Amino acid sequence: MNYILKDENAVYYECGFSCDNELLVVLGSEKFFITDARYTTEAKESIKDAQVIEARDLNKAARELLRKSKISTIYYDPKEFSCADFESLSRGLKINFKKRPNLSWKKRVIKRDDEIELIKKSVELNSQAFDEFGSYLVEHSGIAEKKAQFEAKRFLTREGEYELSFEPIFAIDENAAKPHAYPTDKVLKKGSLVLFDAGIKYRRYCSDRTRTACFDDGFAFSKKQRFKSLKIQRAYDTVLKAQEAAIEGARAGMMAKDLDKIAREIIDKSEFKGCFIHSLGHGVGLDIHEMPFINSKNRQILKENMVFTIEPGIYVPGEFGIRIEDMVVIKGSKAQVL
Repeated sequence: MNYILKDENAVYYECGFSCDNELLVVLGSEKFFITDARYTTEAKESIKDAQVIEARDLNKAARELLRKSKISTIYYDPKEFSCADFESLSRGLKINFKKRPNLSWKKRVIKRDDEIELIKKSVELNSQAFDEFGSYLVEHSGIAEKKAQFEAKRFLTREGEYELSFEPIFAIDENAAKPHAYPTDKVLKKGSLVLFDAGIKYRRYCSDRTRTACFDDGFAFSKKQRFKSLKIQRAYDTVLKAQEAAIEGARAGMMAKDLDKIAREIIDKSEFKGCFIHSLGHGVGLDIHEMPFINSKNRQILKENMVFTIEPGIYVPGEFGIRIEDMVVIKGSKAQVL
């Protein structure tokens, strides 16, 4: 198949290297990595199965390559190219540029065993950072959300050794009712509810984890939590039940929407009906959000070696929010928690 890629993670998956100014042209069994002089040396050192082409104008170089190839059709993911980029790339060519949305995601949705091992390592390092950050919080009661988020990055990245998968979410009490809350000046106090959602990258592969905890004696980001508010405790127990049921019920061969339904029905049968306002999960790999998407409409079939999150939540605006998230892989037809 002939195709062209621009997205950094899509290109990395194909040839083991990427940068912020590149095109990868794949013509049958041949691959051509086009970049500018800033990255040529490193590209040549890192790429073994593609020819590196240096160019000031990447689109012009790609057009010349495609013109010489005499191919009739090439596939591309329309989400990777702006209108201006696509116009520049395709100008003057008598080639059928055929749209193939999610071209790279579809190739990457079934993880190789070596990819799963890298993801496992990322998850392990992320979990360790949660524990270390939790210990830090015990010694820093009174810290504001903004400062806590800043300090969390230090623990997650090991002071720069690893990259973040995304900006961590640190939310206290009613701010946790916003699933992707921005940090405020709200201060952490004894008895506060804390929602912490974070992930790191290990050799470019992402991890993603969320814990909700009561900041009290014996504080830790564990799944065993006791809240003074009975309403919050009921909500927490419901979310935990929904997550455990979804993990236990996940099977190869089922549709993604049916897995979402397992968790959603448990929450909607409780007093918190309608408070689960996002999808159950999403695939994780080189991108923090990729296929499969575990939501109420997706009919995609779950298969062996798919990796995704299971993260039900309950959000009561102005009061509190709870989310519990783990990453799983389908192995032996069932879900294994990473």
